[in-house]
Amino acid sequence: MPELSQDTERGRAVLPLGVAEVTGPSMVPTLRHGDRLLVHYGARVRVGDVIVLRHPFQQDLLVVKRAAERRDGGWWVLGDNAYAGGDSTDYGTVPDELVLGRVRFRVRPRPGGQRSPLALARWALSAARPVLGDRSASRRLRAR
Repeated sequence: MPELSQDTERGRAVLPLGVAEVTGPSMVPTLRHGDRLLVHYGARVRVGDVIVLRHPFQQDLLVVKRAAERRDGGWWVLGDNAYAGGDSTDYGTVPDELVLGRVRFRVRPRPGGQRSPLALARWALSAARPVLGDRSASRRLRAR
């Protein structure tokens, strides 16, 4: 995921919105590698929301995870892909100050080989979607 722009870092731009790109498989099936995200920086986070945060051990790295549970000192975050790792099971609770914002919308890139009008129409109908909070997101946590 790209770093934040300087305007966002300096006290939030006029609109606290930004764009980020997903890399890696940790949020499959909700998000895929290459998806573009509309991020609402500073938005209130609730259990089940897909959020952008700074990695606790490498703070120049931004990650996208699901807020699974509120705990003392921050958020317990999980990836939707249980086999990918790289979530709170590896680094523990994420402090509130490292949580940057909430993902509101995703756009999937257009597949390169599809040029027929039907394929383009199918892509256009499914490419852009809101990212909704899954209120049962902590089911993975409870299952452990």
